[in-house]
Amino acid sequence: MIFRNVFEEFGYTKEETAKRIDEIFKTMFYGPEDQRLYHEAGLDMAYFEDTGNNDVRTEGMSYAMMMCVQLNKQEEFNKLWKWVKTYMYLDQGPSAGYFAWSCATDGNKNAFGPAPDGEEFFAMDLILASDRWGDGDGIFNYSREALSILRAMLHNPEPMFDQDMHYIKFVTCCDYSDPSYHLPHFYELYASFIRDVASTIKLSEPELYDSLIADSLFYDNAAKASRDYFVIACDPRTGMCAEYATYDGTPYRGDDPRWGRHDCFFSDAYRTAANMGLDYEWSRAKGSKPDEREEKITASLRKFFEDKNEPDEKGPCFPVYEIDGTRVPGTEDSDFASSGRALHPYGLIATNAMSYLATNPSVKDKGEGAYVIKQFWDLPLRTGVRRYYDNCLYMFAFLALSGNYKIF
Repeated sequence: MIFRNVFEEFGYTKEETAKRIDEIFKTMFYGPEDQRLYHEAGLDMAYFEDTGNNDVRTEGMSYAMMMCVQLNKQEEFNKLWKWVKTYMYLDQGPSAGYFAWSCATDGNKNAFGPAPDGEEFFAMDLILASDRWGDGDGIFNYSREALSILRAMLHNPEPMFDQDMHYIKFVTCCDYSDPSYHLPHFYELYASFIRDVASTIKLSEPELYDSLIADSLFYDNAAKASRDYFVIACDPRTGMCAEYATYDGTPYRGDDPRWGRHDCFFSDAYRTAANMGLDYEWSRAKGSKPDEREEKITASLRKFFEDKNEPDEKGPCFPVYEIDGTRVPGTEDSDFASSGRALHPYGLIATNAMSYLATNPSVKDKGEGAYVIKQFWDLPLRTGVRRYYDNCLYMFAFLALSGNYKIF
């Protein structure tokens, strides 16, 4: 499979890009204390810190593992995975087989339930690790660990997917979703992986075989359902979706004001366009027909944000918007959407750039919205306590736009 190098299309050399990726990795994993996120714990474990919340999250651990498998960093991958299995794994109760979504940096659990985006990425990390490095022993039998997570996501007492709609849930006990959790490009690979596993036990374990085939069909259906969900969750004029949305795609406000607003285009929601970009690219690389609806949605988003950056002395700055483009007025609340200012402007620039993958590479001119590539290339890594989320999205965008976010 050949993966598109958008940076090269825009005149940046492979050598320039490789140097930038190496610098990003070294900064995030081995840079000074006020820049890095990766911390070793003893000789054989490590964690990736959410510096904005002073904790360790399945989101960040699974993101770091994805960076490592893409960059062929098996030692770091294994250290992160051992920390996850040692401290985050839940071995009893309705969440058994999942992972505690938040832990303290010393490993003590802050929660005893999962956040599905972590499990989604863990499963994909492990499948790719098995494909790239082969399976090892114990917890490093990557394919066995991946299958266990994929089975849990569907068969636990509290499954992560709505069984009728095939939608990933925001959390297992709710009946609404987070559009940025929808990863159709992952689900298709889950289905293919499960079918490969099933083929090895068809004669020896027919009941398990039938169950695995049913799981593979579910994930195939989830991929289709998620692509359809992008269309109903994203405003066609602006390309924006809400952080949380009901199953009919409308923004979900919730009924507890303590948790702020999640019915507008804010931090989680930025990832949705990036997911569409990678879904489009992986489909193209596999020889499948990309979803043209993703082209239209992401093009609308890039057009909307072309003149919305209001930089200040701290760097890029964006207002917060309702998904129809109405500006959200600011308040004194600095942590939620009601602040009126994007909490993660670097992440927004990165994900908008990554969405450019959902364009037809045969088009010769760079097209409307191409400004995002230079804007992103010229953007440095974020510094300060809020650097964790922004720089994770930054690394993913750099990998994806350089053709280095791959299927092995």
